[in-house]
Amino acid sequence: MGARKALINIDYTNDFVADDGRLTCGKPGQQIEENIVALTKSFLENGDYVVFAIDCHEQDDPYHPETKLFPPHNLKGTPGRDLYGKLQPLFTAWKGKKNVHVIDKTRYSAFCGTDLELRLRERGIEEIHLCGVCTDICVLHTAVDAYNKGFKLVVHENAVASFNPDGHKWALSHFKGSLGAEVR
Repeated sequence: MGARKALINIDYTNDFVADDGRLTCGKPGQQIEENIVALTKSFLENGDYVVFAIDCHEQDDPYHPETKLFPPHNLKGTPGRDLYGKLQPLFTAWKGKKNVHVIDKTRYSAFCGTDLELRLRERGIEEIHLCGVCTDICVLHTAVDAYNKGFKLVVHENAVASFNPDGHKWALSHFKGSLGAEVR
C-alpha cells in the first residue's frame, strides 16, 4: 500500500467563485467546477480523508490583515461561505462521515491556526492533494506550509484557479520548481 493521502479542498465557495461573489475569481473558478466535484467524489468514495478548508471572516475585523487588502468576503453566517455549485450537495451528503473534516480557516494557509496538521499526522497521511481557489493565494500558502512540514504534494492543475492569470501560471511553476510538487 502506498502513502496514505488526503485531499484538501480550499475555499471553493460562493464568494470566491460565483458571478456575484464578494471576491470572485469568476469564470476561471467556475470552469473547474466539474473537475473539483469529480476529484472530491473520487477521494470520498475511495475512503480517503477529505478536508474542506473554508475561509471564515468577521465583518469589519480591525485586527485581520485581509481587512485592508480585500473587500469583506466569506463572512461567518452568510451564503458566501457555502460551497459553490455542485460541490455543496456533495458536501452536504458526506458531511459528518469519518473521512470528512471541515476547517474554518482565518488565514491564507489551511494550516495556520487550525488542527489540520494534527489530524493528518493522526491518520498517518503523508501525501496531500490540493484543489480549489485561489491558486496563487490560499492554495499556494497551504502548499508552502505542507512542504515545510514534510508532506508530499500533489496539485491538480485542472482543479485550481485564480482571478489573476499571471499569478496562477507562476504558482503552478512554483509548485513544481520550488516545492517539488507533482502537478497533475
